[in-house]
Amino acid sequence: MLTITYLAFSVASVLHQAWGARLGGDERQRARVVSWREGLSLLGVLVASALPALAGLHAATLVFAVSLALGLALLWRAPRPQPGQVRPGGSLTLPWASPGFRRLLTVYLINGIASAVPATLVLFFVRDRLQAQALEPLFLVSYFAAGALSMPLWVRLVARIGLARAWLAGMVLAVLAFAWAALLGTGDVAAYTAVCVASGLALGADLALPGALLAGVIQRAGHASRLEGAYFGWWNFATKLNLALAAGVALPLLGAFGYAPGARDEQALQALTLAYCLLPCALKLVAAALLYKLWISKEHRWTDAN
Repeated sequence: MLTITYLAFSVASVLHQAWGARLGGDERQRARVVSWREGLSLLGVLVASALPALAGLHAATLVFAVSLALGLALLWRAPRPQPGQVRPGGSLTLPWASPGFRRLLTVYLINGIASAVPATLVLFFVRDRLQAQALEPLFLVSYFAAGALSMPLWVRLVARIGLARAWLAGMVLAVLAFAWAALLGTGDVAAYTAVCVASGLALGADLALPGALLAGVIQRAGHASRLEGAYFGWWNFATKLNLALAAGVALPLLGAFGYAPGARDEQALQALTLAYCLLPCALKLVAAALLYKLWISKEHRWTDAN
């Protein structure tokens, strides 16, 4: 049942994202569309996380069933985008013919791994480095709520400096937040809450802006209303690959340096801090440099043929 559920969720995600890309518009409009989608998605994450603890599993299941039925009803009544004319043969590989897609996906992959590493290790850091297991809900709510509430701010910034530069600003904010987290130790609850808020603000940029950039790539490649599904299929594949690579690299690396869950010796905790805080910073800086070199420095030379 879990396999069926996750497969269905992946299909629905690809189609929903492709539908949003078909709405088109300039950079600010594309950022607004993605921000609404991702902001409401984060709201759903918050509700799904808190409701079982507050009201019990039966109430959460009932809310889920009602929400799903309401979503299906709204979808049934919604105007449907017209299907594009796509040749079956080779349509899945056509996105790779776009230089803009290859450049953007390279940045997205590295930045995504940088974000996935702390997502994989956050509970270990809270329990062993901060020794604040009881406050895990506070940290998670602060993080996701800041991400959702930051969406309008990123849309405003896009109107001023553009999508790519706004995303670059989000990367810099994330680096500053996690560099500060490397200085924290046992009992630094207030400081870590501030880190969660700051990194949550940066999360808003990571969720809202790359997808809007991808919609622009599809338009410039001449594939609008035809191949959005193929583009976002590869995009979602990269998203899931990020999580797999983060877990596959970070956890064995920690084990090699002597860390195991529940460790309290300083060497093991130092390894955890390096993996949770500084490794993501290094990867974010690489992603930021590539974003500038592969994207921002080339923006003024691009034509519709790209």
